[in-house]
Amino acid sequence: MDALHELAAGGAPAGTAVVADEQSDGRGSRGRAWSSPRGGLWLSVLARPPAATMELVSLRAGLAVADALDAAGTGVGLRLKWPNDLMLGERKAGGILCEARWQGASPGWVVIGLGLNVLNHPGDGLDDLATNLSSVSPDLTPAELVLPVVRALRTVDAAGSPLTADERDRLARRDWLLGRTLAAPASGTADGLEADGALRVRRADGTIATVRAGTVVVAETSATADLRPCS
Repeated sequence: MDALHELAAGGAPAGTAVVADEQSDGRGSRGRAWSSPRGGLWLSVLARPPAATMELVSLRAGLAVADALDAAGTGVGLRLKWPNDLMLGERKAGGILCEARWQGASPGWVVIGLGLNVLNHPGDGLDDLATNLSSVSPDLTPAELVLPVVRALRTVDAAGSPLTADERDRLARRDWLLGRTLAAPASGTADGLEADGALRVRRADGTIATVRAGTVVVAETSATADLRPCS
């Protein structure tokens, strides 16, 4: 992502992509370190939208990646955990991180970053929380996924338009949180997404809370994931 920001500052066009075999300074949301050894898919794609709603960029990027893997016949079947986690079963296989550089009130550019565990081990102490694609598709390699994933990310609408009915339907089919009981950031049952990308949480009294940022906590037996819209 740092390399692509430099290229963007120098005038690189939309669609420019940077791919790494490994990263020495990988990062996730809130600036946290992200283990990025060989065997994973670490890449970023440049967008230059006239406007951007970052929550929607992250959701659309996750959907694009999941759809691309399905179209490539990987048999993986990723699901999406609002707003930026890629889930395989009950564990995290990857994540989307988006970063914008602004020129006044408009984005100069947006970098869409993807970290996806393919062959690499997720990291010490993370076996209960994270996994890799090879756990269900042992023959996959990062190299064969680069082109379909980059092509998919180049199609992402980063301009901030609301989610279409088709997008909401496709997201609902992959929604890892849908129907799960949440303890935070609002107490209730995850009930899908609003057109602006906000998470809907149905409270016990039937009213709907709309959540645009916060830490998602699935009640009781499930793990806590630190999540917020990319910025």
